[in-house]
Amino acid sequence: MKRTDKESFVEDFRERIQESPAVFLTDFSGLDVKSMTVLRDELKKNGAEYLVVKNRLGLRAIQESDLPDLSEWLTGPTGVVLGHSGPVEAAKTVSDFAKNHDDRPVFKVGVLENAVLDEDQIQRLAKLPPKDQLLAMLAGALEAPMSALAGAMGAKLQEMVGLMKALQEEKEGGEA
Repeated sequence: MKRTDKESFVEDFRERIQESPAVFLTDFSGLDVKSMTVLRDELKKNGAEYLVVKNRLGLRAIQESDLPDLSEWLTGPTGVVLGHSGPVEAAKTVSDFAKNHDDRPVFKVGVLENAVLDEDQIQRLAKLPPKDQLLAMLAGALEAPMSALAGAMGAKLQEMVGLMKALQEEKEGGEA
């Protein structure tokens, strides 16, 4: 790789990790090219991408970015997952893929909102429901009390109408 190619790769990679809300470093040793292609396709479907980087170039790009120091994890074969659509989808995709491929790739470390996540934290993140499902659960939780309040208010309104009719009938009966 020529020096200019390396410089352009570092610049491009730095921009990509800056734009991504979640970055995960993985060890992909033990995966063949076919498996890597399947992983890349699955990640792409879920709004993420998988890049294999040279540790030295990856370190240079990370040092030039706002990410914390990840130099201790940039050893051995390193693949980078960029979770463009969110951290849960990317982590879940890699975790599910690993279950079917001899626990490969293995998470080394992750970065979410400039916080460093260890492998256990990433696995817990992968077990969360997708964002759409979480939003639906939140909407359901907010809807139930509102529905109960609307029902209670409607019942009180009906009770008030009944009292007004009874009062009106009483006044009409007293005038006759």
